[in-house]
Amino acid sequence: MTFPPGGSTDIIARVLSGGIERRLGRPLVIENRSGAGGNIGMDVVAKALPDGYTLGIGAAGALAVNPSLYPAMPYDPVRDLTGIGMIAEIPFVLVASPSQAARTLPEVLAAVRTRPEGLTLAHGGNGTAMHLSAELLKQMAAPRIVNVPFRGTGPSLTAVLSGSTDLGMLDLPSSLALIREGKVRALGVTSGHRLPALPDVPTFGEAGVPGYESVGWFGLVGPARMPEAIVARLNATFNEALHEPQVMERLRTLGVEPRTGSPAEFADFIRSETAKWAEVVRVSGAKPE
Repeated sequence: MTFPPGGSTDIIARVLSGGIERRLGRPLVIENRSGAGGNIGMDVVAKALPDGYTLGIGAAGALAVNPSLYPAMPYDPVRDLTGIGMIAEIPFVLVASPSQAARTLPEVLAAVRTRPEGLTLAHGGNGTAMHLSAELLKQMAAPRIVNVPFRGTGPSLTAVLSGSTDLGMLDLPSSLALIREGKVRALGVTSGHRLPALPDVPTFGEAGVPGYESVGWFGLVGPARMPEAIVARLNATFNEALHEPQVMERLRTLGVEPRTGSPAEFADFIRSETAKWAEVVRVSGAKPE
């Protein structure tokens, strides 16, 4: 995993692990390697033997954004990794610290405009989709927001809970329970439609930022030069596990939409996403930590 325990990548892997183990007949060892927007974990995968025993679940940052964000990359996502398949898509949610007076997104936007120091917003690391979602909000509606990077969703959520930051751009699986318990306040979701898991929380478009939409995605990769037979088996194994009714229900309850497809489709998707996010990084001026 390219992020610490508690984030979406970790949660998705653990939901899938039982089905994967049953199909492959061997235990699935989940190891969290966080840092550098996912680069540290993906570099481990890129440098592993291409035998199918070392795999990575990567997000948009590590697989498509970071080549434009970091001046030097330890690996090339297209050259040094094998795309095995898409796993999931996920929207993000803007939450407020319990100590934050603003109770709605319009109130947050008003506070950002009137407070000289602005508001601080925690996200899961520079180059992640959460970071760029926060940058997009800043660009479109809240230029005085100060984005604060953390090493994954878990630490950024802790910062919001403690009041160290005013706001957080978080993934839904790691924050949903705390939202439902009232420990953090959900202000808006980044998708173009409301979510079944949070039907009363408006989209950013509904809450005063028309045209805003951003979702994250996750995919399975291995080292370059993996044998086609191993790639095909792993792709089929994960696709079957993702289609198990209990897995689909569990992921959707958490706000995650399962996604499947062929290795070729995923490789093409990574290339197209790399080109798209390169422009977003250029316009935002985003920099790594």
